[in-house]
Amino acid sequence: MHPTIIKNARIVNEGEILEGDVLIHKGRIEKIGGIVQVSAASTEIDATGKFLMPGIIDDQVHFREPGLTHKADLFSESRACVAGGVTSFMDMPNVNPPSLTQELLAQRYALASTKSVANYSFYMGVSNDNADEVLRTDPATVCGIKIFMGSSTGNMLVDDAATLERIFSQAPVLIATHCEDEATIIHNLEAAKATYGEDIPVHMHPIIRNEEACYRSSSFAVSLAKKHNTRLHILHISTAEELALFTNEIPLEQKRITAEACVHHMYFDSNDYAQLGARIKWNPAVKGPRHKPAIFDAVVNDVIDVIATDHAPHTLEEKANKYVKCPGGAPMVQHSLQVMLSFYFDGKISLEKIAKKMSHDVATCFNIKDRGFIREGYFADMFLLDTDKSIVVSKNNIIAKCGWSPLEGRTMRGVITDTFVNGDHVFSNGMVNDGVRGMRLAFNR
Repeated sequence: MHPTIIKNARIVNEGEILEGDVLIHKGRIEKIGGIVQVSAASTEIDATGKFLMPGIIDDQVHFREPGLTHKADLFSESRACVAGGVTSFMDMPNVNPPSLTQELLAQRYALASTKSVANYSFYMGVSNDNADEVLRTDPATVCGIKIFMGSSTGNMLVDDAATLERIFSQAPVLIATHCEDEATIIHNLEAAKATYGEDIPVHMHPIIRNEEACYRSSSFAVSLAKKHNTRLHILHISTAEELALFTNEIPLEQKRITAEACVHHMYFDSNDYAQLGARIKWNPAVKGPRHKPAIFDAVVNDVIDVIATDHAPHTLEEKANKYVKCPGGAPMVQHSLQVMLSFYFDGKISLEKIAKKMSHDVATCFNIKDRGFIREGYFADMFLLDTDKSIVVSKNNIIAKCGWSPLEGRTMRGVITDTFVNGDHVFSNGMVNDGVRGMRLAFNR
C-alpha cells in the first residue's frame, strides 16, 4: 500500500483549524505537519481551500439487514454513509429476525464484513425474556445494548420490571434507550381515533407521541441508571423538557448518563408536517417549534453529547399508508453533515463544534478505539469538505436504496468531495469505490 498525502488542507480537529498536510500509510495517519515530504511513489491529493474533518461516527442507524432489504441494506446505506462523510455507523437490532441472541448478532457482523464500505458496529437487542443472552455481550467488540422502552416492531418492547432491573444492574456495556411511554401513546392514539377514525392526519403525530410520553420514559430510564450506576445513553432527545435530565457540569469522560440529538429534531418542527407529511414522521416525533432551538442549544452547550441521524429508510409506498400503518423513519445519513452546515452558515455553530459532536464526542462516549480524531497513529477516517460548493438534493443524487429524502428540492451548502475509510479513498467526486470494505469497530473497555 503506497502512502497517500493530503496537501494544504485546513484541518478541523480538537477545537482548532490548522493548515497543513496529512500522511496516510497502512490505513492510519502517520504524520500531521505543516509540510510533509514523501516519496515519489505516494499518491498526492491537493486539498487547497478545503477543510479536512474527522470521519463522522453515527451512533444510531437502521440499515434493515437482514429481513427488510426491500428498503435498505448494508451495502446501499454504507455507500450513502461515505458520500455523507460518515465513516463509521452503529446499527440497531430491530431487523428480521431481531438481534436477540449472540448468534444472530454475530451473523450481522459477518454480513457487514462482506458488504459494508464503512466501518460498523451492531447493538445487541433486548426483549422481556433474553436477559441471559444480553449479559453475554462483549464490551470490547460491541457498541452497546439497545432497549426499546416504548413502541417497537416485533418482540422488542421491553416493559417487564424484573428484566429492566436485571439489565440495568448487570449490563457489561453501555445501554442505549429509545424512550417513549407506551401507555401514554396508546391513550393518545385512542383519543385521536375517537376524533378522526381511521383517517388520523399526520400532524397529530407529535400530539399522540407527545412530550409527556418522552419525559415519562426518559426520566424512568435515568432513575434506573442512577439507582444502579448504569452507563446509560438516551437516544434522539425530542423535547425541551427532557434536557433537565442531563448536565454539562462534568466532563464527558466522567458522565454515566449521556444523550443524543438527531439532526431532524434540530432542523424540522411541527409546522413542516403541512408540506412534508409522513416524510418527517419519526419516532419520537418531530414536535412543536419551541423544542427545536432548545435541543440545538443543548447540543452547542454540551448538555446533549452527540449528534446522530436515526437513519431509518422506508419505501414511499409504505410512507403513503394511513397514519396507523405508516412507519416512522426517514433516510438522513447522506445529508446529516449538510444539515449541520446550514447552522454553520447561519453563524450558529462552528466547524470545530460540528467535528466535536459528530466525531470526537461519539468516540469518547462509546470508548471507540483509535477513531474519531485526526491524530497520528489513529485510523485514517476523514473527509474533505468544500464549503464554496452547494448541491440540490434530488432523486438523481440520493444514494439510499429507498430513493427519496425529506430534504428533496433543498439547496444544501457545503459538498463532501472525498472520504477516506481506514486510509482507503472510498469516495471521490460523487463516486463510491465499491471495492472497499470497512472494519468492525473496537472499543477500549
